[in-house]
Amino acid sequence: MASWLTRTWNGIKYGCKCYMGDECWPSADSWAELNSTVDGNLLVNIPPGASCHNFFEGPLGRMSTYDADACTDARAMWSDEPWTVEKPAAALWTYFTNDTCRPTDDPAESCTLGYYGVYVIRAQSREHIKAGVDFARENNIRLIIRNTGHDFIGRSTGWGSLVINTHSFQGVEFTTEYSGPGNYIGGAVTIGAGVQGRALLTQANAQNPPVTVITGECPTVGVAGGLVQGGGHGPLTPHYGLVADSALSFEVLTADGRYLTANSEENPDLFWALKGGGPSAFAVVLSVTLKTFPEQKAAGVTVMINSTLTNNTDLFWDGVKSFHKYSNRFVEAGLYVYFELAPLRLHIQPFVGIGKTSTEMGALLQPMFDEFKAKGIPHDTASKDFDTLFDLYIDLFEGETAGTSALTGGWMFTHRDVEENNDGIIEAFKTVLSPREDLKDQGFIIGHLWDAGLNIPVSNSATNPRFRKSTNFAIVALPVPNGATWAQKQDLQDVLTNIQDAAMKKAGPNGCAYVNEGDPYQPDWQDHFWGTEYPKLLEIRKKWDPHGVFYAVSTPGTEDWEVIEYGTRLCRKL
Repeated sequence: MASWLTRTWNGIKYGCKCYMGDECWPSADSWAELNSTVDGNLLVNIPPGASCHNFFEGPLGRMSTYDADACTDARAMWSDEPWTVEKPAAALWTYFTNDTCRPTDDPAESCTLGYYGVYVIRAQSREHIKAGVDFARENNIRLIIRNTGHDFIGRSTGWGSLVINTHSFQGVEFTTEYSGPGNYIGGAVTIGAGVQGRALLTQANAQNPPVTVITGECPTVGVAGGLVQGGGHGPLTPHYGLVADSALSFEVLTADGRYLTANSEENPDLFWALKGGGPSAFAVVLSVTLKTFPEQKAAGVTVMINSTLTNNTDLFWDGVKSFHKYSNRFVEAGLYVYFELAPLRLHIQPFVGIGKTSTEMGALLQPMFDEFKAKGIPHDTASKDFDTLFDLYIDLFEGETAGTSALTGGWMFTHRDVEENNDGIIEAFKTVLSPREDLKDQGFIIGHLWDAGLNIPVSNSATNPRFRKSTNFAIVALPVPNGATWAQKQDLQDVLTNIQDAAMKKAGPNGCAYVNEGDPYQPDWQDHFWGTEYPKLLEIRKKWDPHGVFYAVSTPGTEDWEVIEYGTRLCRKL
């Protein structure tokens, strides 16, 4: 490994990764040799908005990039998740790219690389991944593993880095009788690193008979990447736990360039850590084998309270309070509930009842509706029966939007938190939406009601044990305006950490945070993300990646690492 570059920042000495312009940065010949090794799949990374600009002022020099047709496409598709996923190194949500090259109608506007990587390997084989990991390790270059770019926390991008794109690994193989290690008897599926949620569920539904797999509700999430490595929650969580709970085996590439299998018999410590111990922290996942489950009938219900029905804010918040008051009842019945909360907008779509009918769902929700009626809370609702959960998933789960810039936090409320302090939780929600006078109505919440411990009361993964008493995991978001200064960004980060998330934590003292959808800059992230599992994870990280080849913010073993010099250089405190 190349030597560390010593730098001082804010009076602290660091040893830093190698970057362009440093003496240790590989020569052009070295990069050309890497390109040959990966069969021509090493690309100069150009931001996806560059086609709308006359020039891209990149670290390798000025490039003419304007293309009218491509620009029209970029402007039309900027908010489209699948379009963004297919780009070599693009991030679906742009805050951590520094937003320095967005689509524009003025081609003379500046376009620079921002916090994107310099080069990207569009890996077509596991040998390509190995070549990239070896090159980054030997030259001490910051390495980013990018699957889909479905990432709120900036772990799929990094200034001056080498990016390895694993999205081409699309293999899917089902079996009705898993015969690998462990005590599991049943169906399974082995998927490549690049397979996304909806694509996997579509293929699962096409089996005879149809099966299903635990994955997130969003169609673009990479199941074998950050989802399973962070834990992973979705509509099947009330029945079968987290995605990590369903993992049977991994094929991986380690930091020192070895291909290994990790399961309950081979490398069991690595196997356990990969199941929720943190994304891009222990190894590069090439494929994962997951349990499959029989498809079942399902019923869905939608509920809306919004400004078309009332502009009375007190009445609106009474409705939110009544909905959330019954959240323990919902999760105890095995329901999964997805909701969005914004000023004068409570959008619950959907309540999911697997194995249930609309009639049964109506009975479960009736106490909430009775309270709505007693309080005079106007609302719209609808229900529908489906032959399978897949049919419900396609019909009721709405697509998400890419291309926006926001900070993300979040907190999980336990059964006890809701039982003892529902009113306090609602007050915290109000704080999230309007954290400060000058930020009134700027925040929003994406909520997920599920109990990961309902049928899996004891974790078999590295996820925080507190998730086994979960009722509501709520994502907190605070938009960041385009063109925000460094000082503005620091201020908004302080608001997220010390006002919005702080209010949630105070209201839910028994809860925890989720590593894939939480504030990476919160104090005591080790305990909030992993609880009592963290010491074990730290030791495993030291064993499998002692030199810090892999890095993702606020994952085990990164306590001494920091991105310094205004969001650029990745360095370790000396």
